[in-house]
Amino acid sequence: MTSDPVPADLQAGPHEDEPHEGGIGNRLNWLRAGVLGANDGIVSTAGIVVGVAGATSDRTSILIAGVAGLAAGALSMGAGEYVSVSTQRDSEHALLEKERRELEEEPEEELSELAGLYIGKGLSEDLALEVARQLTEHDALRAHAEAELGIDPDDLTNPWHAAWASMLSFTVGALLPLLTIALVATGARVPVTVVTVVLALALTGWMSAKFGYGSTRAAVLRNVGGGLFAMVVTYLIGAAIGTQIG
Repeated sequence: MTSDPVPADLQAGPHEDEPHEGGIGNRLNWLRAGVLGANDGIVSTAGIVVGVAGATSDRTSILIAGVAGLAAGALSMGAGEYVSVSTQRDSEHALLEKERRELEEEPEEELSELAGLYIGKGLSEDLALEVARQLTEHDALRAHAEAELGIDPDDLTNPWHAAWASMLSFTVGALLPLLTIALVATGARVPVTVVTVVLALALTGWMSAKFGYGSTRAAVLRNVGGGLFAMVVTYLIGAAIGTQIG
């Protein structure tokens, strides 16, 4: 009597359009750094140049303020991401070292703990113990780190990757409002910049939702709403200051 063939969709492995553990963590980490950097670059620089444009029509003053904001923001984003991710990486190293020590000193207790995790996920006691034993024999640290800590020992977070991703994405995002307000004629500077920024924020919101498997509508509305609010406030402040100085 022959066994039923394995369905073709199971033979092919995971579907390409579904998120799976392993690559999804790094993917979301890069997405977070990149989208956050681009959004900050667009919104903060747009707020600066629109605010200055509300106070003065002098192109040089607007450009100086925009370039200064771009440089300061990019460096701040890069440094902030580096510090944040370095702290996370230090924690991962400490947890892995603790797990390695426990595996050397208390192997039986660690095996029981790993089996208990699989029992909690729905496996029978015998099967959970057998799975835990085989995984421990294959690579004890990896098995325990992934099951207990959610850490892949060979794929730890990289602070330099996050720092460069944030800094470069901030710069790219900041260049959009800066170049727009610098190249457009005086009378149309602010409205054209606002429209350009709204479109850019809608795009980054859509991208973040698309690659992060979230709601595109909610992401776009959050991005656009926050950007519009920032530009309105900074423009009104700039206009008020410009009127008082003038």
